[in-house]
Amino acid sequence: MKNSIKVERAKLNFTQADLADKVNVSRQTIHSIEIGKFIPSTLLALKIAFIFNTTADSIFSLEEKDWV
Repeated sequence: MKNSIKVERAKLNFTQADLADKVNVSRQTIHSIEIGKFIPSTLLALKIAFIFNTTADSIFSLEEKDWV
């Protein structure tokens, strides 16, 4: 699953720790999501989108390999 969390964080000048604090997860969780190692729950994806004042589907997208 692709995501634009790092780009969105940069727009707001947030560190991984800043975002993690806002959505109540660890910094390592944010890092794992950013590198595609962890797929967030729907609730966490929506929380992240809310922080960035956008929609979850504008941050997260499926890649072809996700379908196989």
